[in-house]
Amino acid sequence: MDRRRFVVGAALVLSLRDASRAQTAEKVYHLGIIAAGANERAAPFIAAFEQRLRELGWVDGKNLAVDFRAGESREQAEAIVASFVRSPVDVILVPGPELGLSVASGATRTIPIVIAALNYDPVQKGYVKSLARPGRNITGIHYRNPEVGAKQVELLQSVLPSASRVGLLWSRYSVDQVPPVETAASRLSLRLDKIELASKSEIPAALAALKARRADAAIALGDPIIYGNRARVAEAALAQRLPLFGQLSLAEAGGLLGFGPDLIAALRRAAEYVDRILRGAAPETMPIEQTAKFALLVNLKTAKMLGVTVPQSVLLRADDVIQ
Repeated sequence: MDRRRFVVGAALVLSLRDASRAQTAEKVYHLGIIAAGANERAAPFIAAFEQRLRELGWVDGKNLAVDFRAGESREQAEAIVASFVRSPVDVILVPGPELGLSVASGATRTIPIVIAALNYDPVQKGYVKSLARPGRNITGIHYRNPEVGAKQVELLQSVLPSASRVGLLWSRYSVDQVPPVETAASRLSLRLDKIELASKSEIPAALAALKARRADAAIALGDPIIYGNRARVAEAALAQRLPLFGQLSLAEAGGLLGFGPDLIAALRRAAEYVDRILRGAAPETMPIEQTAKFALLVNLKTAKMLGVTVPQSVLLRADDVIQ
């Protein structure tokens, strides 16, 4: 009888242990993504982020539940983050401009926040103590290189040495990128015509206005409105026969030349941060990395349509060329 009780008891312990293991294996973690602006989940950099998560073993609908939201205003962003905190999610991803982090950092000091900080410095803005040791629930990837806009101005003059007037498209998300462009344009004796975009509906009219002002070319800064509507920006510029310069994605969409950070690489790296946190790492001890990977893309197909001859010196520097 005692032996039977022992066997039954042992079997019960083993079954409970197996059930516990199965329960642990089936745990589903929750990830909230807040994208400032008009970007969609299908955006290439978000798709690259999710692809990297899958490579690391995190599959949406299996062991991970992804809640993707996009908010163009502060009010929308606050509502999104509030829902993440109520859930609560296990990690919040904040790709893009400062708006998302501004709201998320004020809403929670316990839920880990992974950033892909574009065009703002999280230390300078006071969100973390240092890049090496953030000291709170924020970590990730940081990109703040104001010289990118200035470099785009220099490349424009290299491709179009006779240009004297340049249009600049920007929005509230990219306002801090304007001064370096102004400085570079002044140094190179280029007149700058600036048009602020409040929404995507203004894009065609903005390019038409630049053409009417006799702009020789246009630069579109990197921000959610322009990125989310890059094809529309490129098409509108082409319709006005304006050579368009900007981020890599703009040249891919039909602009003449793109220079800037590799957002795909940055978001794939951000996925690795999420992976480490879900496996138990503490964000306050994880250094924030500065992305240093920049690329130059020339769209020769667009150049041919515009009748622009891209100098060999620029082509030799290009990381990629669209034929």
